Amino acid sequence: MAQQFGSTSYLSLVAACDDFPYDPAATEAYYQLYLPNDRRPHGYMLPATVDRMPWTADFVIRHDQPRSVTVLDSSNGTDTASAINDAFARLVNDCVERRLFDLLCGQHSEPFAIVGADYDKPVHVERFAAALFGLTQRGAHLIAYTMSPDTGMKLWIPRRAAHLYTYPGKLDTTVAGGMKAGSSPYLTIIAEAQEEASFDEVLVRQYARSRGAISHMSVTGAGFPGEQGLVVPNIDFIYDIELPPGIVPKPQDGEVGEFYCMSVEDVQAALLREEFKPEPAAVLVDFLIRHSFISPENEPDFVEVTMRLHRRLPFKVGM
Repeated sequence: MAQQFGSTSYLSLVAACDDFPYDPAATEAYYQLYLPNDRRPHGYMLPATVDRMPWTADFVIRHDQPRSVTVLDSSNGTDTASAINDAFARLVNDCVERRLFDLLCGQHSEPFAIVGADYDKPVHVERFAAALFGLTQRGAHLIAYTMSPDTGMKLWIPRRAAHLYTYPGKLDTTVAGGMKAGSSPYLTIIAEAQEEASFDEVLVRQYARSRGAISHMSVTGAGFPGEQGLVVPNIDFIYDIELPPGIVPKPQDGEVGEFYCMSVEDVQAALLREEFKPEPAAVLVDFLIRHSFISPENEPDFVEVTMRLHRRLPFKVGM
């Protein structure tokens, strides 16, 4: 029998992170973002975003179907990657200075690679701005747990600090962070584990294990404090770490209020009470499947849940 709490189920938790329509006709409502000399779109932009954006001469906008935004190569082929980076930098800088979009928070952020862009050098856009362009985002999650003959498996679950812009006070995966341009999932986990949980690099390298990736595509809505309706394709790289005795995560960078050592049953109950941030909720459902706490025997929506955790994104997803 499927576990539910009110109207919440594991399927609804996953669907909350994967609510972009599967109907191909849905894409007609958006502008497709193109890079120079690349016939594949790299993002879906909301018409309201296109209307508000202070476009420069580096971009060409087409309002007839199929609607599109195309970055021009101001270098005429001599340095296309730099031309793209400069075009986005000028545009985002103007948006930040004029405080045009709430999700930018009036500040600059670290560069995020544009996934699937194929040039001689990396291309990127600022992290906070990625959702404005509908670009695929990538993150890495580490779930820390302990095993005991007496108490079984227990997970270390943090509560997000009250001052955070998104989902303050919600529960989260043990460690998580977006992948900066030039980094990798593993290096992201090493850095975030030190910053968020005080795990040193030696510990992570010795015990953390890659457990695959999940993918989903959402639209910003209830619970997100910024602009609504933005398209967010996402790839999450997943790692588990079974902590040796005596190792306890400790908040360090101010993003975590406190850590709880929770039984699997308590984590499941908190998930179904919607106490987790949506994306970590999906990551934890994947964890529960991998460790056989959710199975075809106890979850009638098992096949659909697993499929929704591994959506084929409409953009190139190579590293």
